[in-house]
Formats: sequence, C-alpha cells, structure tokens
Amino acid sequence: MKKQDGKPTKKYNKPTTGKKAAGGKPSAKAVKENASAPKKQSSSGIRLNKYIANSGICSRREADLYISTGQVTVNGQVVNEMGSKVNLDDDVRFDGRRINPEAKAYVLLNKPKGFGVTTSNKKGMTVMDLVANATKSRIEPIGRLGRNATGLLLFTNDEKVMQKMMNTKAGLPRLFHIELDKNLKGEDLEKIKQGLTVEGKKIFVEDISYVNDAPRKEVGLQIKNIGNGVIRTIFEYLDYQVVRVDCVTLGTLTKKDLPRGKYRHLNQQEINNLMML
Repeated sequence: MKKQDGKPTKKYNKPTTGKKAAGGKPSAKAVKENASAPKKQSSSGIRLNKYIANSGICSRREADLYISTGQVTVNGQVVNEMGSKVNLDDDVRFDGRRINPEAKAYVLLNKPKGFGVTTSNKKGMTVMDLVANATKSRIEPIGRLGRNATGLLLFTNDEKVMQKMMNTKAGLPRLFHIELDKNLKGEDLEKIKQGLTVEGKKIFVEDISYVNDAPRKEVGLQIKNIGNGVIRTIFEYLDYQVVRVDCVTLGTLTKKDLPRGKYRHLNQQEINNLMML
C-alpha cells in the first residue's frame, strides 16, 4: 500500500482495549481505559524497551519480548505495542513490580526547623530545597517530620528501601529525642513502654527512657514508625505537650559529622545495612 507521496507505509492492526459503540466510534469505557496510556510519538519520552533495559532488568531485545507478551504495564494499562514511549514520571511495572531507569540514590539529611517534608513547591520552604543539588535522580523523602521537627531524614528513589521503611511492623527503628512541656511521670513512662490503646488502636514503641543528665521532661523514644504524628498522639493522650522532636538515629545511621541543614550520600555498606535490618 502506498501514500499519495509514493512512500510505502506499513499496515498493521493496533490492539484495542474496549468495544466500539454504534457508528464505529470508541465507547466511553474504551476512551477512559486509554486515557492514561503512554503516547507512542511523545517527543520528550523514552522508548519503553530502553526504559526497561536502563532499569537493569534485561537487554532491549529481551524487553521487546516481555512487552509483546503483556508483562509490562504503564499507568495501570498493559502495553504490548513495539516502539511505545513513556515519560520518566509514568508508573512502569514489569511483572507487577515498579521499575525505575534512573541511578539509585540514597541521601541522608539532617533536617533543620522551618522546612516542610513534602515534594510540593506550594508549601513554602521544603526539604526538597535542601537536597536540590544532591543528585539528578528524582528522590523523595521517606516518612514525615513536622515542619518544626529536626533530625535525620532519608531520601531515595529505591522502591525496596521505601517499602521497607514504610512498613511500621518490619520497618527501621528510629530514635527520637523528645522534649515535653513538663516532667514525664514514671508511671506514664511505664504505660508507654507497655503500649497504649488510643481510640481503640494499640500503639507500641520499641523502647523509651529518660535522657541521661537531663530533666525528666526529656526522653528518648525508639519506634518503628515513619512519622512523628504518632509521637504527639502518645503524649497528648497522657496530657503532655511536645515541645521539641529530633530524630537522632535511623536504623544504624546517625547524625555524626552531619551538621544541621547538610546532607550526605550513603555508602554501599550503609545501604546494605539498611536492607539487612
């Protein structure tokens, strides 16, 4: 078959994801299902087989085979058309697992006060401003620290590390130095250690103790939780107000030689240690 300009064109049938409505037009369901699919001719995109190969899964040739057999999804839709392109912010999954073509990055920040833990640029100063020059990879903070909380915060684009740290049961222990508005009673410390039931939900901590050589309103609390919201819940339930929160350790990571407001990259041994905890 030839076009009017005489150049040959290949004729093939494209896969469809829904039935056509009367009159030959795609049904509303089909339009909706295709809405999030990647555009094949996106000038700013990357070929899907290259995206997969750059993720370390396999070669481009092997990626084409996996694509053709329906083992790859983009934004929740199976893509089996050769030459399809995707964008770096698309949700690309191989055999159900999300993949990323960027180099893995692990950045540890000693967060100062006044910075929100968010990737939104509409929330004033954020921790993303502090690590903007750390790497070209698109890293995200794991967990939450209040705007006025300080201490260790880890950024990465490694899905495995994210999932491990966000698991409140099998996640990484975090040690917080907490200052309250008044001395913590011994019986309340024991209640926290044994576990509290707040609004029908049991809250467990790994450990809690008074800080050595400090007033009894300062305590160290170790917990496998990704945010400090639960800390305020614990103490407010017992009629204390949290004055200061500082995350001093994250797994085996500490603030040693890391000044407030500065960041550093993890070495391979530190990464291995995180995954072994």
